[in-house]
Amino acid sequence: MRAPSTPQKIVRCAHIALLAAEGKDHQQIATELRTSHVTVGQWRQRVLDLGLAGLQEASRPGRPKTLPPAKVNTALTEVMQPPKDQARWSCRSMARHSGLSRSAVQRLWAANDLKPHPARTFKLSNDPQFEPKFWDIVRLDLDPPTRALVLCCDEKSPGQALERTPPGRPLGQGPSATRTHDYYRHGTVTRFAALNYRNGKILAERAPRQRHQEWLKFLQAIEKSASPGVAGHLILDDDATHKHPKGLRWLAQRPHLRRHFTPPSAAWLNLVERFFRDLSQDVVWPGSLPAWTS
Repeated sequence: MRAPSTPQKIVRCAHIALLAAEGKDHQQIATELRTSHVTVGQWRQRVLDLGLAGLQEASRPGRPKTLPPAKVNTALTEVMQPPKDQARWSCRSMARHSGLSRSAVQRLWAANDLKPHPARTFKLSNDPQFEPKFWDIVRLDLDPPTRALVLCCDEKSPGQALERTPPGRPLGQGPSATRTHDYYRHGTVTRFAALNYRNGKILAERAPRQRHQEWLKFLQAIEKSASPGVAGHLILDDDATHKHPKGLRWLAQRPHLRRHFTPPSAAWLNLVERFFRDLSQDVVWPGSLPAWTS
């Protein structure tokens, strides 16, 4: 009775049992607890018959289960075995297949934590030198050398320069903004960027194509922007453009520019990828800015 976590139903039943143990009759207990003498008699008898187990409510029969076990087994076991012409089961397709209702399939999946709808992507690097390259870049991020310039460099592969045909409706109170589905194509453009994560500044260039010639011009622009006598550390991914023989020879002639390659399939180590992600999501994917924003 004194435990704060005890449900009040059990506290009331235990109180009845304790008052009965003191010698009080049904009517006295009912008056003190403001209940009926019938309720007092029922719980008192349960405690006499079952002891402490009698304080718990008896299980109620309720409505019997009506789902056939074979159909339930089909909905639960075949959910991870989609048909050949489908990528996954849906509630409706599984309902037709198993003979259950859509809501029944949904309840069964939720109760058993089965989620055929979402999927998470992953990528593993098979580079045997993954750990040395990983710690090399992490050290540059956390403890950069003094009197040195650390630049996270990369290029965004040629993206389409799109323009929506008619201007959409701006966002207002109530209606949402609109954007037409069709657009004009204005060719492609490659974006080069070198992020100085210490001050957040970005050296950016644009080019119509993504080749080693454009990458070499971008490296030359980085060299011109750097202060004389300051060593440079360039964090690059393993793109073929970055490892072209002409670019490597150009960098080899400039020992003050040191390369740090991320492992294959681990471009996320390069902080400039976050900049390109925001640029794509906020500017590129929606298309060009509509007329009402100018």
